Amino acid sequence: MDQRVDTAIAFMNANLNGKLTPAEIAEAVHLSQSRVRQLFKIETGTPLARYLRDLRLKQAKELLETTFLSVKEVASHVGITGISHFVREFKKTYRMTPARYAARYRRTAAKP
Repeated sequence: MDQRVDTAIAFMNANLNGKLTPAEIAEAVHLSQSRVRQLFKIETGTPLARYLRDLRLKQAKELLETTFLSVKEVASHVGITGISHFVREFKKTYRMTPARYAARYRRTAAKP
């Protein structure tokens, strides 16, 4: 994989908790926004925005499994400000709401 794409992925992982824009990602790898989007799509097969969304949701899933943070806190930790948007995207990806997902893991962890 192109080293610039690897660097962009590392940058996204390191900065998931904030509002991360394509301009910031492009600047981190010293490319234009259009070129980083193009290169990202070629190398990963996934558009940059979708890849970032999937990273955020994967991190949110992990937080819901391993912490007792509220859904709102988890959304904030992964850089998603709109709670309804977060719930909708999480449900579309994992086929259940974040609250139900967290409850399932918390119940399992609490059992002796």
